[in-house]
Amino acid sequence: MTSCGCFECICGIEPFSNGVIIVNREYAGMTPLGMTFADLASMTGGGVQTPGFMGHGKHFIASKKFMKAEGGIERIVWMPKDLKDQVGERLNATAKELYGIENFTDMIGDETIAEDPEAFLTEKGHPALAMDPMM
Repeated sequence: MTSCGCFECICGIEPFSNGVIIVNREYAGMTPLGMTFADLASMTGGGVQTPGFMGHGKHFIASKKFMKAEGGIERIVWMPKDLKDQVGERLNATAKELYGIENFTDMIGDETIAEDPEAFLTEKGHPALAMDPMM
């Protein structure tokens, strides 16, 4: 898919967890991919097709159609705390409706709680760890 660069968020594959991270434009910090939003945007915007990355809006994150072909929202393993707070209520409702998961956002790492993402995801029993590989 191509993105023009006016997207609010970028989603990218995080290969160690078999999931994806999502970062929003307002987050200035480093992501678990070792890249900032600006770094990711330079690879993803302007009509460039970069496998493993996708530009999208904030409200799409909690959609039943978000990454449906790749396993859906269960793939989300990290996002900035502010973004998680913004979409959390809707994301939790979608996770409960589709997968029966209560408080799904508690399983998603962020910059304040996940110094060791693999240990955090294992401790939380994150569903992405048991899913088929995306690559």
